[in-house]
Amino acid sequence: MDFIRKIFFHIWYFQDPPWDTNQTPPEVYSFIENRTPGRALDLGCGTGTNVITLAKYGWQALGVDFIPKAIHTAQFKAKKAGIPADFRIADVTQLKDIQGPFDLVLDIGCYQSLDKAGMASYRKRLNQLMPSGSYYMIYLFFRSEKSISGSGASEDDLLPFLQFLEQIKREDGTERGIRKSSWLIYRKPEKE
Repeated sequence: MDFIRKIFFHIWYFQDPPWDTNQTPPEVYSFIENRTPGRALDLGCGTGTNVITLAKYGWQALGVDFIPKAIHTAQFKAKKAGIPADFRIADVTQLKDIQGPFDLVLDIGCYQSLDKAGMASYRKRLNQLMPSGSYYMIYLFFRSEKSISGSGASEDDLLPFLQFLEQIKREDGTERGIRKSSWLIYRKPEKE
């Protein structure tokens, strides 16, 4: 992620960023309500809403974000709610101090903000943190052909996941009625 975009994200957290709705999406509830809790990692967790929800459902949940203010807010929210959740300041392309395995890795709008090199590093580390049989759930929006900023992912950005994951579900939609978006669920196949 370039320097300007990093500054942009830092500044937004001194207000209420538009992407931080404080509501866990129904797609996440649908997934966790039908699974036995395990270890979960939320990449780009923001102020921790989904980590707190996962913990309420019995998951051992860890959230990471590179914005210190977001992590401090997440820690405050979890403490206030009496929820045991772990939050760390970390770069999702590195995750040096994060130890797997994780049964679920969640990403709501993080991967799409990375440059190509960042995406490649992210996928490499994701593969290392996920054991056979684990799940990866991602929400992202797609870059439009008219986009000046280049924000969002492309269909080609999803293809490398298929080198180590199998896609089991995809729901396409639009983000705020403007851009094409998708919820995808992948599973890491059992080793043969």
